[in-house]
Amino acid sequence: MATRLTRLRELDIRLHDHEDLDALADTMSERAGFRYAMVNAFSEEQTFIGLRNPPSEAGYPLVGRTMSRGHGYCPEVVQRRLGLPLPNVAASPRYASNHVCDAIGIQSYFGEPVIDAATGLVLATVCVIDTEPRTLDDARRLQAVVKDGARAAADLLHIPTPLP
Repeated sequence: MATRLTRLRELDIRLHDHEDLDALADTMSERAGFRYAMVNAFSEEQTFIGLRNPPSEAGYPLVGRTMSRGHGYCPEVVQRRLGLPLPNVAASPRYASNHVCDAIGIQSYFGEPVIDAATGLVLATVCVIDTEPRTLDDARRLQAVVKDGARAAADLLHIPTPLP
């Protein structure tokens, strides 16, 4: 954790909302057709430095800017160092229930890591989540949305990433 925090400071990545990353989350949400999207930096907690919530009048729960490192699916992306496509969360017993899934009603999740080439650490993740399951046929397109989002987040945050 200390190495990650040091690297975030070296790159001058501040753990608060960023207008350009909120715009990136908006773009990912719109491209995917999902209600929520996040750019998530990992420190003592998860901080959504980019966030797209559904409109408050839509009646869906609103997500705040921080969350425990143990909640949600992005910690799994950090651990795996790979994308995590879950077009139908309920179809996977391992992922079917967790604190965030239950609180928001997540039925689909697509996430991708942002890996720092200098340290090999996952410094951030990007994801889209929704309250409706998606089909396997659409999974490749949706994972491409978050892969593009991860590249854009790395560029905006000046994180050098490994070559593909």
